[in-house]
Amino acid sequence: MSVIELPSTREEAWRWADPDAIATAAALPRAAVSLDVAGHWLDLPGARIVVRDGVIDTVASDLHRVELRSVEAGEHALGARATGAGWALHLAEDAAAHPVQIVHVSTGGANHLPSEIVLADDAAAQVIETYIGAGWANRYLRVTLGKAAGLMRSVRLVQDGGFVSLREDAALGIGASLVTIFLGAGAAGTRIDATIVAGEGAFADYGGALLTAGEQKQECAVTVRHAEPNGSSQQVWRAVAADRSTASLAARVEVARHAQKTDGVQSLRGLLLKRTATVNLKPELEIFADDVKCAHGATVGELDARALFYMESRGIPKSRAQALLTTAFVADAIDRIGDETVRDAFSADAEAWLGQAL
Repeated sequence: MSVIELPSTREEAWRWADPDAIATAAALPRAAVSLDVAGHWLDLPGARIVVRDGVIDTVASDLHRVELRSVEAGEHALGARATGAGWALHLAEDAAAHPVQIVHVSTGGANHLPSEIVLADDAAAQVIETYIGAGWANRYLRVTLGKAAGLMRSVRLVQDGGFVSLREDAALGIGASLVTIFLGAGAAGTRIDATIVAGEGAFADYGGALLTAGEQKQECAVTVRHAEPNGSSQQVWRAVAADRSTASLAARVEVARHAQKTDGVQSLRGLLLKRTATVNLKPELEIFADDVKCAHGATVGELDARALFYMESRGIPKSRAQALLTTAFVADAIDRIGDETVRDAFSADAEAWLGQAL
């Protein structure tokens, strides 16, 4: 089994990376049976795009305003592999598109796909992505938002096996808004890797929940860079780890010297369902301006024993009490999804995972 070339885990940004899991996923044999995607569509209008092993299935897809085109990826160690044929959503000024749903199907081996979202001034879009199957799904996304443009993205990682690696680069114009929420509720390993550069008065909300079990590893490494004044951001991440699994959250905020009046918040919290599990948290602030309001918090613990006792004393079975408390913990992250239909789907995925893990 060949080893996928990655930066050394001795490098700080890759300290919790799992190259062996990527190599194992890339070596999985192709499955002969094609997975059905019908059950993964949400009841929303707009584009429905099927990606099979990194290739857009044009016959099974309804592209609407999405175009097929070549996209150049950046120099990121994994993202650079995704350069080439991909998909793009470009909206003109004041345009608003119906939601775009994308289901990524992996049937073994490695697959790569780049994408690009460019919204002109005052444009608005919503993208929902779902990952299923098994294999190494490697993706690159470039986001460019014009003045007062708004993009809402929701990504659910529910692959049964293998690995999903996501590299995202985003540039936010004056007053633009980017909200991206992830849910890792499958059995695959994952790495979410992103850099968001926020312009003057821009807003970035980037976070989610990673749920791990067995020997699984999931991680995020996200940097929000405030390059201009009056920007705001929040990174709310929740991790729930069971068995001997590991969840790692690294969130960073950088504030340039002239980016006064920046408001940046980080909230990283981990919940251990078993003491054999591991949650790694690493919040970082690098601030060169002097008129800012930035804060971070990081905690790891177990379910509140007093809350469990209280609920059991009121006749709630222990397993149900554990599920209710854990669901509330995860909801901190996924309740920020603005679309009710999408939010309900993510909540159902989280509850299904908890039903198996508890």
